[in-house]
Amino acid sequence: MSEPLGLDNGLTNYGDRDFARYLRRSMAHSMGISSELLARPVVGIAASPSDFNNCHRYMPQLVEAVSRGVLAAGGLPRAFPTISLGEVFLNPTSMVYRNLMSMDVEEMVRAQPMDAVVLIGGCDKTVPAQLMGAASAGRPAIQLVTGPMSTGRYRGERLGACTDCRRFWAKYRAGEVDQQEIQVVETRLATTAGTCAVMGTASTMACIAEALGMALPGTAAIPAVDSQRLVAAEETGKAAVRLAHRPIYPAQIITEQSVENAFRVLMALGGSTNAIIHLTAIAGRLGIRIDARRLNEISDETPVLVDLKPVGEGYMEDFHAAGGMGAVLRELRPLLHLDCLTIDGTTLRERLDAPAGWIDRKVIRAFEAPVSPVGGLIALKGSLAPDGAIFKRAAATPALFEKEGRAVVFDGLEDLAQRIDDPTLDVTADDILVLKNAGPLAAGMPEAGYLPIPAKLARAGVKDMVRISDARMSGTAYGTIVLHVSPETAAGGPLAAVRNGDRIRLSVQNKSIDLLVPEDEIARRLSTFEKPAPRSGGYRGLYDRTVMQAPEGCDLDFLAGLRG
Repeated sequence: MSEPLGLDNGLTNYGDRDFARYLRRSMAHSMGISSELLARPVVGIAASPSDFNNCHRYMPQLVEAVSRGVLAAGGLPRAFPTISLGEVFLNPTSMVYRNLMSMDVEEMVRAQPMDAVVLIGGCDKTVPAQLMGAASAGRPAIQLVTGPMSTGRYRGERLGACTDCRRFWAKYRAGEVDQQEIQVVETRLATTAGTCAVMGTASTMACIAEALGMALPGTAAIPAVDSQRLVAAEETGKAAVRLAHRPIYPAQIITEQSVENAFRVLMALGGSTNAIIHLTAIAGRLGIRIDARRLNEISDETPVLVDLKPVGEGYMEDFHAAGGMGAVLRELRPLLHLDCLTIDGTTLRERLDAPAGWIDRKVIRAFEAPVSPVGGLIALKGSLAPDGAIFKRAAATPALFEKEGRAVVFDGLEDLAQRIDDPTLDVTADDILVLKNAGPLAAGMPEAGYLPIPAKLARAGVKDMVRISDARMSGTAYGTIVLHVSPETAAGGPLAAVRNGDRIRLSVQNKSIDLLVPEDEIARRLSTFEKPAPRSGGYRGLYDRTVMQAPEGCDLDFLAGLRG
């Protein structure tokens, strides 16, 4: 046990330490806090509310509940704001600003006087940004998520953003749903506060935070509107005070072994492709790297156990009621590194040795009776993606797993928007749609990899096609989609050389994606390539000059490596 420094953490240096202490305390008294409370350990609460972030609407209640727990455990809570990233309210994409938020979290945690910090986030990029920042700051930190929203209802059917959003929009594009009906559905998809109701990126990252050991056991999946979410917040506040007295640092929890555990959980959940980028970036802050070969080994060894949309049928409220992360971890126990430390000071082994609760096997399958015998995600390599690409086989059409087809190429997002529904577009269901210039350098890597089925094919009943890009896709999306092609178009990767009519071969069995064009012809086409010039100033200029490719987690190069 160490003695917390409280308000004496990181005193401003005026050349007189006692004066610095005296000055800080005099300013603290202006907040109306008693001397007794000012002498307690300080727990920072990194809050990320915003009127542009629907997922974080209950953030004030969570801050209040965490503060209650901190006070009950003998600490002094101090909430402070950070950047908030509302997924659908940011242009060009929230991914551009994930690293900026991580810098905000890192610097405010390090600069302000706190013995430990509670990180409260939920929406897709906020949790990875907070974990990245905490890993770099090196202060004791604990994650609290906002929780998933509850489902809405429409004509007797449960709806949850945003898998059902995409499903109904596909019906609208195919002419199966009219304008009046889609407007009604729009009001039923997201009816409460919280993150998307399916196993999208937000819920996947919440589960990964718990799997890593950075969140209290059993807290990942509690719905946002459930009273137990507030109880979890209170308990998180109490745990943060324990961290102030008995520090456990992010580098002790986020290790190569716990990162492998988190990747296994990702595979078992059939979780978001985005989680690979985020987990890679979190681990990368501490110099940890799980390569594509190891990722595929983990995937091939790990069954999909969770029957939730977009891979299955259920919603996050079902997952919580079915046993949540505790149930999944128990099924995976033979494959996990059990000696990993968790934020409450126990090991994963100790957690799993405790008596198990009830499990709903319709939602969380037994290891011997999985949804799928292999994991939901794999890495691809080949002449089209020498540095790799990602494929969510759990959400794809098996009949398209081994596919060779003609490329129908879109040079960027504007080109896609202008031509995808053109009735004269030369495209058939056997073709492969290719989107260029949507990677981290070219466009900030938006969730544009879920290319729409061309309108004339959608109206003819086509539900899926092979689609390839250097973009990402939402964790709520589905389809036979190759993502994160690296190097991206704007970095001069082979994707930049693809032309209409070229043949491309996808092989899930071989974990390969190949451009069937001779190497010398690819080289000839790329010989005139010019990398786009970075912006001249501001954060976007810094981003353009330093952002790395998807296999490095799209972090900024100067933030990665052993820090904290």
